[in-house]
Amino acid sequence: MPRRPSRSVRVLSSALAAGALLTVPACSSDGDGGGSGASDAAASPVADRARVSASPTTTRLTLAGAQASLITEGDLEGDWNQVKDAAAWSDKLLIGKVDVAQFLTAKTDAADCQRFLDALYDDDLLGKPSGAGALTGFQQGDSRLLYQVAAYNPVRLSASLGWLKTLPVKCDQFTATDPQGGHRTVQVTTASVPNQGDARQGLHVTVQGTANGEPTTLTLDVAAVRVGNDAITVTAGGLDGGEHDSLELAVRKGAQRLKDVQAGRTPAPGPGRDG
Repeated sequence: MPRRPSRSVRVLSSALAAGALLTVPACSSDGDGGGSGASDAAASPVADRARVSASPTTTRLTLAGAQASLITEGDLEGDWNQVKDAAAWSDKLLIGKVDVAQFLTAKTDAADCQRFLDALYDDDLLGKPSGAGALTGFQQGDSRLLYQVAAYNPVRLSASLGWLKTLPVKCDQFTATDPQGGHRTVQVTTASVPNQGDARQGLHVTVQGTANGEPTTLTLDVAAVRVGNDAITVTAGGLDGGEHDSLELAVRKGAQRLKDVQAGRTPAPGPGRDG
């Protein structure tokens, strides 16, 4: 299925960050490293460029600052490995047309559920950023964790977070039809998010359908956190279930990294992992 145009902006930001990703080895022996010595070495000049680009009266996020705000392997526990192709990730279980007839008189709710399903597929839950953005992805077995940070129009950002809060009521359970005519049951519930940033919303999503003729369930934990006029979004999970613990850790570490960049500081490296 052709990719939606909205993903092109995200792919460009990821491509610009690819140089940094390629320098991150899988393991580090540094007891307090951010996943690798190379990534630590690159952090200071990146943060310096972000500081120079911002005026004394604003915290405008630059591309360099967005890249410096990204979490690393050293910020996550477990066996998560950073990947290079996160911008191209997609899950066909998220492709579907919402059954409007199921909503009876609440036709606008059906439109919101369709918007949500499309946004999950396109990885743009908060809408199009108004400024710089960057992303990175991690894989552990059959699970994935996608982490994004970007600058947004403050009014639209608040509206998007408010919209996400309504989804567990509007889209608590609905049916979507896949391109082959099969039916998928989607459930959306509220999930906890660490008390970080200025506003936040967490969601737990399950999509029950079929893959290769076999019944399957996609489980995703989702979090969006506003920090000033910038925001981070995290989506974690897969066919093996949700990854709520890893999502919470990503939110805590990521929010602090973004605050450091906004303040003109170099983000502290994660604890690292033994290789």
